Amino acid sequence: MTTTLIPILSAIVAALVVLAVTPLAMRLARAVGALDHPSDRRIHREPTPRLGGLAILAGFLVPVLFFLPDDPAARALVVGAVLITMLGAIDDVWGLSPAVKFAGQAACAAIPVAAGLTIDHITLPVIGVGDLGVAQYPLTILWFVALVNMINFTDGMDGLASGITGLGATTFAILAASLGRADPAIMAAALAGACAAFLVYNFHPAKVFMGDAGSMLLGFVIAGVAVSGVMKSAAAIAVVAPLIILAIPILDTSFVILKRLKYGLPVYNADRSHFHHRFFTIGWSQRKTVLALYAWCALMGAAAITLRFVSYRDPDGSLDLGGTLVLGATALVAIAASVYLVYVLEILKWRSTPVVTLVRQSRFTRAGRREMVGR
Repeated sequence: MTTTLIPILSAIVAALVVLAVTPLAMRLARAVGALDHPSDRRIHREPTPRLGGLAILAGFLVPVLFFLPDDPAARALVVGAVLITMLGAIDDVWGLSPAVKFAGQAACAAIPVAAGLTIDHITLPVIGVGDLGVAQYPLTILWFVALVNMINFTDGMDGLASGITGLGATTFAILAASLGRADPAIMAAALAGACAAFLVYNFHPAKVFMGDAGSMLLGFVIAGVAVSGVMKSAAAIAVVAPLIILAIPILDTSFVILKRLKYGLPVYNADRSHFHHRFFTIGWSQRKTVLALYAWCALMGAAAITLRFVSYRDPDGSLDLGGTLVLGATALVAIAASVYLVYVLEILKWRSTPVVTLVRQSRFTRAGRREMVGR
């Protein structure tokens, strides 16, 4: 009962809190001047308040603090989430350099890591379990910082970061609950509910942006629940599932960084080479782009859930033909969809847009160095 009913209640409570608090966050943003103004890299056309992440934090905290047991690692993750939200809010209002933000993100990540929330082993299908030893500490901090910035990078279109994170959090909640891990299931469900409610204000045309306060919070919590809910288990999906669920931000960030390195540009420079920008450039509307990426994310989540609940072996160890066919078909559909979208975005886009234009555009934005600002 604990791993099923309480996560559902957490999601509902989080959603109700976000619906009530978001208008207050919008007023606060206007009062302190935390407005996102249109620019060459931005897609929106009107000044829009940031700090919506504060409402997401409130929605996340209420059920989590009420339902979570007194577990040091879980509490440390919540403390780190609060602090990284405050770091993002400061950046939304006054602006911080990339170096300061990276240092702050690492410091926040060190809090749950110090409390024992680490990737202490890796479980791989067929190979088995491998102990990471002391490498677990820097590796887990790197995982947190990477996810924080990957989600931040996706926050460039109305409803995109909140929708993708909400879908991913829902998948993690299902997996954690199925593995009997109540704490991460509660946190993932609360985050999913908060993200879903925030879309009421954030879906195109957005009335408010989450800002760095929100995107860094989402990345931090999703990194934590991935570790505590799935990666610390001995299940065969321990490593594979998070990579599948988070495929979109991982692929997006990887492509962007590789392109910038290829042309000798700083990786923290802002440009319009993210997936959502490329969809927009080839003529897709914001709604169509976001819904397509939602569908892609949902498909990857379904693949992860199928991997968890469908077995390719019978109890006696022999091959289960039906399960094998289901897993194979799911994998083929997920791979085909991913290859198709990457083809559309990477090949058609680069044929239609001269590389020199993108390089000039990136150099034009170098002075700002605002990749980490997000919304």
